[in-house]
Amino acid sequence: MFSYLLIIVAAIGTVASTVFLAMALASAVRHKLKMAAQRAEGERVTEFPPVSVLKPVHGMEPRLRENLESYFQQDHTEFELIFCARTRDDAALKLVDELCALHPKVNVRIMTSGEPSCPNAKVFSVEKMVAESKYHLLVISDSDVHVAPGYLRDITHPPLKQEVGMVTCLYRGYPVGGLWARLEALGMSVEMTSGVLIANMLEGMKFALGPTMVIRKDVLAKIGGIGQLRDYCSDDYLLGKWTEAAGYQVLISEHVIDHIVLNRSWSSSWAHQVRWMKSTRFSRPVGHLGTGLTFAMPFGILGLIAGCLAGQPALGAALFAWAVLSRFLQALAIGWGVVRDPRALSHFWLYPARDLLGFFLWVASYSGSVVDWRGEKYRLQSGGIMTKVG
Repeated sequence: MFSYLLIIVAAIGTVASTVFLAMALASAVRHKLKMAAQRAEGERVTEFPPVSVLKPVHGMEPRLRENLESYFQQDHTEFELIFCARTRDDAALKLVDELCALHPKVNVRIMTSGEPSCPNAKVFSVEKMVAESKYHLLVISDSDVHVAPGYLRDITHPPLKQEVGMVTCLYRGYPVGGLWARLEALGMSVEMTSGVLIANMLEGMKFALGPTMVIRKDVLAKIGGIGQLRDYCSDDYLLGKWTEAAGYQVLISEHVIDHIVLNRSWSSSWAHQVRWMKSTRFSRPVGHLGTGLTFAMPFGILGLIAGCLAGQPALGAALFAWAVLSRFLQALAIGWGVVRDPRALSHFWLYPARDLLGFFLWVASYSGSVVDWRGEKYRLQSGGIMTKVG
């Protein structure tokens, strides 16, 4: 009797994850059509607004030179790059100095913020950069992303419309060596992208993605300024949410960026991803709870075990085989078809393992409320508010 109950649970989970896959495929087609229209519209734009690019940095990290230099190589007509670290002797700012010497024609400013006086050090730094920025249109971008030369042109023409308050970008994971980095990167390219596309299809974009957020100063002022996010972990999610709530559209750009995934040990990679999952749990509790039904492999494995126990190995094998096949399809259709991640094409066979890992990370996200962020302990509260522990 118990084995049949397990088969029912596995079947329900398989149906739920299959529905999720169907929605991901439908949202991917919708997204491709919208991006084609946006690209055609962008080709008709002849004048692009000047823009201030805000880049908070903190120490050295793999591929930092390549990442930062990709911003120096933009073909945009008028822009400034503003870099900010806590102290002037930060290794990342020394690298910026070297890039300034290589690209003397690029308008660059370097700032220091001092030690943060709030939990979110990124927001603390960005708030100071906003105050010093020259232009009305702002691009807030993380240090661990790499962009193509047409990036600024692609992301800055939609905000020319007053109804568009924010533009954000999908991203593909770019692993810097190691199995755990590859699995985490696949999660970014496939799992994250699937969730974003489905949310956009069902209710429109009511959030932003942190690696790139484009916003006008008038929109930022209307929602109370960037400083309102000082105490929150998911600043990107809330900035997009508040922008949409203020009556503006939040759009996904046609430009897909590379998000660098560091080569960490298993324990470091696990802790990093659990922190991200916990921040999602506290920021979007209902949606995060439902995420548990989007994974296929746990139910496929459960179905295989239950089928064998119930004397129906063929049924169990069919549930397991479909779980694996559906994850192959998701990796290819979303990871390659949408964000053009070459690793999703060549390593799609790894995605079932990533799907299973994602499920365990989701389970672990309910293990308390304390997270580690840059060596400091914080406790998450309802809405994603952070308070320092100790």
